[in-house]
Amino acid sequence: MTGRPQSGIVSVQCVLKACAKTAAGVLLALPVFLVVRALGVILAPDPIADFFYTARRKTQNVLVRTGSLFMDSPLQIVWALGMMAIAIGLSAWQRLGLEWNLAVATGRTVMQLLVVGYVLAAVFAIRNSLAVLAVLAVMLAIATIVARNRISKKVPNLLPFVGGSILTGTMLTLAYTNLLVIRPQIWYEPQYVIPLAGIVLGNAMNGAAITGERLVSTLNSSQLEIETHLSLGATPQQAIAQYRKDAIKAGLIPTINTMMVVGLVTLPGIMTGQLLDGAEPLTAAAYQILIMFMLAFATLVTTLLITWGISRQFFNQAAQLILW
Repeated sequence: MTGRPQSGIVSVQCVLKACAKTAAGVLLALPVFLVVRALGVILAPDPIADFFYTARRKTQNVLVRTGSLFMDSPLQIVWALGMMAIAIGLSAWQRLGLEWNLAVATGRTVMQLLVVGYVLAAVFAIRNSLAVLAVLAVMLAIATIVARNRISKKVPNLLPFVGGSILTGTMLTLAYTNLLVIRPQIWYEPQYVIPLAGIVLGNAMNGAAITGERLVSTLNSSQLEIETHLSLGATPQQAIAQYRKDAIKAGLIPTINTMMVVGLVTLPGIMTGQLLDGAEPLTAAAYQILIMFMLAFATLVTTLLITWGISRQFFNQAAQLILW
């Protein structure tokens, strides 16, 4: 809908004014207002609607004058490398011993991202479902191996549990998002599937690694407590229920903390990228809201499954504890 907001059958002016009397009311009124606007409900003119309308028009005018920001020149990359050169020089000056690590990290960053850029350019041009699935399979394989290595290399059959947990959490999240939120014309649209899958896979991998490592180390160090519960008649799942809950909470803490301060302490990468590319601030915020909800859901599903799989490997058929 374009143009200045007009009067309609629904008015929330009195609701917003009443809620604005307290700080809690303000926090409640703004999300409600934005959700109603997103659903296309015509609101009566009020100061808040005028503010957002004016801000949106000013943003559009600025973008028309300046255009989006582009990083399409090799010279720009060279200037960007200058920051790492300064960082290496500072490390040498202070004798920190980080020169080699910074140099290797810089080289790997440039090479890896350039390769990924060329691969994605080809996949975006082809727009073939098999090519998209191949990219996702490689990403999943790498995430699975990294998470397994961080958890433990001693626990048997851990790799399938880790891969299955990350895959399930990611697939459920992408399916829900594609079917109900984004709804692209084709389900394998690389413009949406690959970036979203990469973000979700990365977060699910970290959640699985943190949760799995926490649970494995706790089980290995709590033999006496667990066997005491078992001797009193508890099942294996009952004996480790609290340890499993603690591990899941540990895996979700980074995501929850990010959700608590998003937009207040820092602007997330997706929102920042869209703003640099010329998107309206409210549109960028809406996409970031979607991303945060996706990460929370995928991480929770992944941690639930990974703790279930790990707990099965620590007990035999006779419900006896096995340490790894």
